[in-house]
Amino acid sequence: MRKWTGIAAGLVLATCAAGQAMAAPPSEAQVRQLMDAVGMGRMLSQMNSQMAGVMASALPCVPASYWQGFVDANATNQLIGRMVPVYQKHFTAEDIDGLLKFYKSPLGQKVITQMPATMAEGMQVGKQWGQERGQQMISQLQSQGTLNAQGQCPATGAAAKPATPAPAPAPAKKK
Repeated sequence: MRKWTGIAAGLVLATCAAGQAMAAPPSEAQVRQLMDAVGMGRMLSQMNSQMAGVMASALPCVPASYWQGFVDANATNQLIGRMVPVYQKHFTAEDIDGLLKFYKSPLGQKVITQMPATMAEGMQVGKQWGQERGQQMISQLQSQGTLNAQGQCPATGAAAKPATPAPAPAPAKKK
């Protein structure tokens, strides 16, 4: 019986060790290869340029030469370096290999090129849907009397009226 227990314990340990080995985290090089395949550096660089443009408009006293220096490849590389551990935390080496195969495939390349437009159009659809739902909600609450014609909570009761003191009673006349 002890022999079987020992064998069973050995199998459990071996299975756990094999499972851990299969779930090895990706190397930094793997993650950087994936980021390169999906164009992460290009996207982050574009975001950095857009942010600089917004900031330049908000801070007109800052010279244009500052913003040109602000948008540099080194900053993008620093951000990618900070993102590597995040990918290593959430994906295994096997996951990254699978993602690399996908993103290097024709379909993966299509996803990379079409996703920005797809997301932008999806956001417009979501915005329109949200506006329609908001209008439906306002109309429904107005028809129930919960909101007034302006879409606001109507003034109700004494709290809505400014308190005005009642006139003092006139003094009684002596006869």
